[in-house]
Amino acid sequence: MRANGRFLSVLALVLWLVPAAYGRAVGADARAECAAAMRKAAAYFHGQVAVHGGYVYYYSLDLEQRWGEGRASRHQVWVQPPGTPTVGMAYLKAYDATGDRFYLQAATDAAEALVYGQLKSGGWTNCVDFDPRGNRVAAYRNGRGRGKDNSTLDDGITQAALRLLMRADSAHRFKHHGIRNAVQVGCKALLRAQFPNGAFPQVWTGITAVPPVVKASHPEYDWRTEGRVRNYWNMYTLNDGVAGTVADVLIEAHEIYKDEAFTDGLVRLGDFLVLAQMPEPQPGWAQQYSYDMHPIWARKFEPPAIAARESQDAMETLLKIHGRTRDVKYLDPIPRALGYLKRSRLLDGRLARYYELRTNRALYMKRQGKAYVLSHDDSDLPRHYGWKVRSRLDDIELDYLSLEQGGTASAENRSQAQLARSARQIAGDLDEQGRWVSTAAGERLVGQPKFRPGMRYMSSGVFSRNLEVLAEYLTATQ
Repeated sequence: MRANGRFLSVLALVLWLVPAAYGRAVGADARAECAAAMRKAAAYFHGQVAVHGGYVYYYSLDLEQRWGEGRASRHQVWVQPPGTPTVGMAYLKAYDATGDRFYLQAATDAAEALVYGQLKSGGWTNCVDFDPRGNRVAAYRNGRGRGKDNSTLDDGITQAALRLLMRADSAHRFKHHGIRNAVQVGCKALLRAQFPNGAFPQVWTGITAVPPVVKASHPEYDWRTEGRVRNYWNMYTLNDGVAGTVADVLIEAHEIYKDEAFTDGLVRLGDFLVLAQMPEPQPGWAQQYSYDMHPIWARKFEPPAIAARESQDAMETLLKIHGRTRDVKYLDPIPRALGYLKRSRLLDGRLARYYELRTNRALYMKRQGKAYVLSHDDSDLPRHYGWKVRSRLDDIELDYLSLEQGGTASAENRSQAQLARSARQIAGDLDEQGRWVSTAAGERLVGQPKFRPGMRYMSSGVFSRNLEVLAEYLTATQ
């Protein structure tokens, strides 16, 4: 009986060890597969797709055609996400996950493309043109350009460039002179562009204006007849997530360089958002403000209004700033804004991009030739613009309640099983050449290329997301 008992004990131990060993072997195989896929994809994208170290949005499979916002020449790379900075930051995540200096070199090449394209005013425009006679060349610091010197925060352009350069600077332990210098110039220019009230312009070329600090209010004139404001880009802007993306730069800059000037800039940005909240009964935020802090026209299809997308970004930014400062004044505007926007949701749960001042009716624009006309009718809207936006109010409220009680904002975490499934799927989708190939299905894409349904192409955004998932998986399973 004792021998039989020993046999059963050994058998039980074997039955326990074999699945564990098998699981480790399967895990090792999955890691190896994902690491190989990541290297193969990056080798192709860096070796075959990059131009001057940089990237545009989309490529034909034969690499003969390239698209950013419109067709791109063979000497142009895009700064606006998901262009060069997006791809460069994905390489750095792969470097962090593996320690393979190939990825650091690929990221460095992307960063150096941005160094080349830094403007005299310290920021970036949406494209870098390496052809001195090219149609998109600008006034580069290196003296090889000409033309406009418009540093822009629109669509996260300068913000994305700075984040890649700061991360590359850190990865090189602050010893790459060109990258280091570009970061220093860019960060100083960003802080100089901030207005006394804490706001940022959409575009700057030099020192910004010094208008008085006042609270947001409704215009006393008839905003419907006022029309587009000339040079609105020089005034206070929240359009296209400026507040959130600038806050991210300031937070990351402080984490890397420990310079309190970045925290001071972040606090001042929060102070502006408190000032910019519109009065009851519409305590949201506008896209664009005059120096008198009235909502104003921007482009001819962007009227003065309460802007739901920018209002959500303003609240999320206030939560970030509170998370860094623990100052409750950055939480105070949020309950009123949440309540107002919840009451303003459309029947399908989304939010209108615009709500008319005072009446709070959902506001749209109809196109008549080259002209736009205000309308409350949401049928047959121009397709080039997002007139309705997804509601993020529930997530914002959860983060607000957590921070109010002394906690932290929620992080979007995937389980390791979900991450493993995603990584294996991504690795399996790679073709023999090392490409992730997309197929157009008539969806609206960044840059609005006119791809026919069924057209196959490569996307820098897809490449970057996939590389980051693979890197995240390798990091999580170390």
